[in-house]
Amino acid sequence: MAPHLEKEIALLRQGYSVIAGIDEAGRGAWAGPVVAAAVVLPTNHADMVVQLHGLDDSKKLSASQRDQYFDLIGQLAVDSATCAVSPERIDEINILAATRQAMQTAINSLTPLPDHLLIDYVRLPQLNIHQDAFAKADRISLSVAAASVLAKVTRDRIMITLAKQYPQYGFERHKGYGTKQHQAALQQYGSTPIHRLTFKPLRALSNRLI
Repeated sequence: MAPHLEKEIALLRQGYSVIAGIDEAGRGAWAGPVVAAAVVLPTNHADMVVQLHGLDDSKKLSASQRDQYFDLIGQLAVDSATCAVSPERIDEINILAATRQAMQTAINSLTPLPDHLLIDYVRLPQLNIHQDAFAKADRISLSVAAASVLAKVTRDRIMITLAKQYPQYGFERHKGYGTKQHQAALQQYGSTPIHRLTFKPLRALSNRLI
């Protein structure tokens, strides 16, 4: 079943006026930032649903599909925002706290501020906003699916840019995740300043590329 707007519409009927979908990309990667996105879709526009037909969890879409939806979401959304938190910050405060920081910053960049959040899995206790956090939200809520695409595409583009700075690691292919290619590069070249050194696979490395 494809993501839909049933949750958003139900919340509007309960009296909420601005519902945002929230998701992240890169939480499990070994290198690069974690990126979060917040999206408010126009729930009263039937043609918007038609234009976003086929939108799903970003992991279920091809790169070209994600790029197409990225542009469409930017055109159709009432508002949207993304935030990237650096690997240095991830090492400083841990990945869950960094993910929450990215999500909170993206949410606080929306105008007007949402009065209800739909979030993929992660709760945000520091925000005084009504919220529902549930597993696989990006496969249920169209707003969260839209956020997953914005976060994924934004992060992938960052990693492709970083691949030019560190060409031997193949970041343009694996985007910093722990693939065999990435593991082999780490063994040969060591870690870089964009690696998350507090992650268990990186702790054992004694060499570091400067």
